[in-house]
Amino acid sequence: MSTSTPDPADPVFRLHAGGKMAVASTVPLTSREDLSLAYTPGVARVCEAIAADPDLADDYTWVSHTVAVVTDGSAVLGLGNIGPRAALPVMEGKAVLFKQFAGVDAVPVCLDTQDVDEIVATVRALAPSFGGINLEDISAPRCFEVERRLDEALSIPVFHDDQHGTAIVVLAALRNAATLLNRKLGDLRVAVSGAGAAGVAVTKMLIAGGVNPDQVVVCDSKGIIGRHRELTGTKAELAETTNADGRQGDVTEALRGADVLVGVSGGQIPEQAVAGMAPGGIVFALANPTPEVHPEVAARHVAVVATGRSDYPNQINNVLAFPGVFRGALDARATRITDGMKVAAADAIAGVVAETLTAEAIVPSPLDPRVAPAVAEAVAEAARRDGVARR
Repeated sequence: MSTSTPDPADPVFRLHAGGKMAVASTVPLTSREDLSLAYTPGVARVCEAIAADPDLADDYTWVSHTVAVVTDGSAVLGLGNIGPRAALPVMEGKAVLFKQFAGVDAVPVCLDTQDVDEIVATVRALAPSFGGINLEDISAPRCFEVERRLDEALSIPVFHDDQHGTAIVVLAALRNAATLLNRKLGDLRVAVSGAGAAGVAVTKMLIAGGVNPDQVVVCDSKGIIGRHRELTGTKAELAETTNADGRQGDVTEALRGADVLVGVSGGQIPEQAVAGMAPGGIVFALANPTPEVHPEVAARHVAVVATGRSDYPNQINNVLAFPGVFRGALDARATRITDGMKVAAADAIAGVVAETLTAEAIVPSPLDPRVAPAVAEAVAEAARRDGVARR
């Protein structure tokens, strides 16, 4: 029997039966007075107040604690372009994580279109119902344009978690790994394997967090990205801002003498390439379920290893980031999410385990209850500092 064939005895299908979430009322409806307050005629007074001052929606509707989790089903987990209906269990799962870890209500919105213009128009039309937009599992390079256009059009936070959630946790992990090894971020040579949504965001986040762009080399499926190649879009930007040495070749060349490997490609990297890294290196092999380098293989050659898996130490999991990021942004009533807010989130995640660092614990557990509140506080403070907070 296929692992994807429904089986009532299978605990996975049993848990998902009927879906993983529901809507619950926050007010009593047990009397005629309750009904008159929650609905007509009382609700009309609230409507009139919001019509006169739209900002009052933050105080008198759910938008202050609710986000939309939006996908087109084009890049779901490691399953690829499986469409919006098949993506819904993942979006429900994301919504449950929002609620569990940060008390944020989230609504899955699975769109039956993969056209950028239609996605942007639809989300813009839905935006008044939400306090933030979490973009999820939209394939590159369309995801970059979707996020950019929505960020420009809307006055609420827009956050593509596949990019920035992963990038925030990578920066947090690298900060702590560098501290553990008595290194400075600005001195590290970093190779990023993968130039999709996560790879581009990780590269930008590491640079924003203190890594020297001249010391960064990014690879895609065709090899090292640099000015020697004809590129467009985000890859052309990477070619202008990284690879100052003008390296050419494959990932083995990118790793020669590197201190750090961040794998976000899904492609396999040979052991001899890892062996060519500088002594005392760091490997984050984040492809899931099969890391670019098996962690036990990487451990033969480097000092710190992290993966995206829960069955090895140092899981780089974006659940460490997105609940607290949105909680903080909503608490500050931020109009957008800035680079400063993302870096603040990374610092907060790193700080949770800063006093107890070991090579097997450079990031907190995804279940650590300290993480989301710390991230939320840091993000809200950064929003105010960056001038995007409305409270």
